[in-house]
Amino acid sequence: MQTRVAPRRDFHALRQRRQQAGRLFAMGEVQAAVARALRVSRQSVSRWYDEWRRGGAPALRAAGRAGRKPRLSAEQLARVDAALRDGARAHGYATDVWTLPRVAAVIERLTGVHYHPGHVWRVLRAPVWSLQRPTTQARERNDVQIRRWATTRWPAVKKTRDAGGPGSSSTTRAGSRNAPRTAGPGRRAATRRS
Repeated sequence: MQTRVAPRRDFHALRQRRQQAGRLFAMGEVQAAVARALRVSRQSVSRWYDEWRRGGAPALRAAGRAGRKPRLSAEQLARVDAALRDGARAHGYATDVWTLPRVAAVIERLTGVHYHPGHVWRVLRAPVWSLQRPTTQARERNDVQIRRWATTRWPAVKKTRDAGGPGSSSTTRAGSRNAPRTAGPGRRAATRRS
């Protein structure tokens, strides 16, 4: 099955469409006719008309950006990146492991911008940081004992099938050891009434 990928915004085409709307406004076209001609919503045309009336054709050149503006500038991100590369111990933590709450605290200390620890990973995607999860292992782990158990004890306790034939946990299969005896496939054996 093919997955649908949302198309990226073509800012050049959007700018051309707004400029075309400005030319139509200058020719005296009404907003409804402009919306039909450009196949856009009337709300967009109304917004463009207000911009065109206030600033002329130059006001329709830039569409701005898609989405919210970043809260950290490129310079602030570079400072955060350099601070994270120094390691967590350099910032007063007992271990050198970066956790999201620790990164959020460092970002706030360096830039004054507060991020919830659950959203810090979005900031970290901009530089070359990636999520690293350490492998967990019990402190009591003994590889020698594990190997011995797997080779000697496990075969002794492992369940095996009966030698009587194929087994099934289903009570509806004819070859099941658990199924009641039947006269044939799908039929119950006749029982005597007393």
